[in-house]
Amino acid sequence: MTERGSVATAAPEAPTDRRRWIGLGFLAAGLSMIVLDGTIVGVALPAIITDLGLDLTDAQWVNAIYAVVFAALLLSFGRLGDRRGRRTVFIGGVVIFVLASVTAATAHSAGALIASRALQGIGGAMVLPASLSTVNATFRGRDRAAAFGVWGVVMAGMAAIGPLLGGWLTTSFDWRWIFLVDVPIGLVVGLGALRYVDDTSSDEPAGPGVDVDGLLTSALGFGLLVFGLIEGSSIGWGRPIAALEIGPWTWSAQAPVSAAPVAIALGVVFLALFVLGERRRGNTGRSAIFDLKLFAIPTFSWGNLTAMTVAVGEFALLFVLPLYLVNVLGLSILGAGVVLAVMAAGAFFSGAMARHLAVRLRPQGVVVLGLSLEFAGVAALALVIGPATSPVLIAACLGVYGLGLGLASAQLTSLVLADVPTRRSGTGSATQSTVRQVGSALGSAIGGSVLAVRLGTDLVARLDEVGLPAQLAHQLVRATADSAGGALSGLREQGVHGPLGALTPQVVDALAAGFADAAGGAVAAAGAFLLLGLVGALQVSRTLRHHPRHEAPRPA
Repeated sequence: MTERGSVATAAPEAPTDRRRWIGLGFLAAGLSMIVLDGTIVGVALPAIITDLGLDLTDAQWVNAIYAVVFAALLLSFGRLGDRRGRRTVFIGGVVIFVLASVTAATAHSAGALIASRALQGIGGAMVLPASLSTVNATFRGRDRAAAFGVWGVVMAGMAAIGPLLGGWLTTSFDWRWIFLVDVPIGLVVGLGALRYVDDTSSDEPAGPGVDVDGLLTSALGFGLLVFGLIEGSSIGWGRPIAALEIGPWTWSAQAPVSAAPVAIALGVVFLALFVLGERRRGNTGRSAIFDLKLFAIPTFSWGNLTAMTVAVGEFALLFVLPLYLVNVLGLSILGAGVVLAVMAAGAFFSGAMARHLAVRLRPQGVVVLGLSLEFAGVAALALVIGPATSPVLIAACLGVYGLGLGLASAQLTSLVLADVPTRRSGTGSATQSTVRQVGSALGSAIGGSVLAVRLGTDLVARLDEVGLPAQLAHQLVRATADSAGGALSGLREQGVHGPLGALTPQVVDALAAGFADAAGGAVAAAGAFLLLGLVGALQVSRTLRHHPRHEAPRPA
């Protein structure tokens, strides 16, 4: 099975030449750039919130908009790369990503930063499916197993190392450097891809027409769903608690229902229309960005469910933990990055040995083991989180989680795509990447929403123990929630000389305890999604056991 425009015309077991391995290095570097930007922002959020005056909703959007746009466009760009050349789309994405990084680094308002993050999402949506499908089309046999091993390590490692790099850049320089660091990387990747990466494309006949309907319904569905989840904490989940203003348009606070549940319901409707529309286009032979027939492959369907739920848990953690470490435990941003970087150490260590372990356990066994460790680490973390928990204990739990992350990520991608025909690799890889990005967007939204809801109850309960007047307690709760915990740092610095006088230490302790309770609830929610991912991985293993014709080969 060969591909038009691809140099991958040798026999399946033929060795891959040195040039392609160098090309893999540049593809992996491009992947590392966009994966890094999905996680590097989280640890810098406390500094960004203070500098730009963001509230919790703004902070969620800074984190989530990247993944929302990423998810909405991945399928379209995956299909475009298959038809027009994957290297062309890859390099175009790198250029857009670098330009967006420059505008993010120079942003001076929440709106400008959020818009730049959205533009980064467009670039990332071009880079990821084009690069992954190029690897799938170029490498064969033993080389493919090794290439996907490199891919998994980069995915897991760069996602985990982002917080450490973000903490170091923010502390040593400024938060804007978390974006400027993309510029030299992008230039090297773009030039290297031109020289060492072949421009592959698919020989699968494309149906007539352009799937504009699919693009619009998927983008509206994903966007409205995440919009509702993020905005619900500030405008209300049932009846409105505040007006929603978008440009000249206003959803009144006197409306019978908040805009948040309406947006979520509309998002579900648009996603249903998207699925129905793609099914109809596929049945009539027209061009479609979403190939529903791929979900007839058991490993693909169950593996994608696993990938999405794991991403929800992972990004919920990466949103909540930096806020907890900096605002409750009082760590510096660099200190928080060091604690979170223990994930990177675990992921790099286990990712490197995952392929060898798969020889004994098979890839699906490694994924199950990895997810079991991820769940165990997060469950322990939810139990130990408190206002005075040792950072060493937090790091130990994250180390267990990181070990599982490396094992699961290193094998999950190849397992999901193992039975996907090469000619459909662009669509398959884009679909798998889409569900991961949907998961990461939902993770930031769900993690932030659970945190906001719990803050509204846990902070009130803790302040009641101090005996503050109701109006003052309400103001403190609102200030802490709106600043995503940043108000705690200001109260600590004021000490007894602030407006609360001698009550300040008691109030700080109460707010810290309430924020820790809320963070623990958000971490528990992340653990629930990881458990669901583990159930999906077990189903993949069961499917392979009962249908050996679908089973992925043992790693060579």
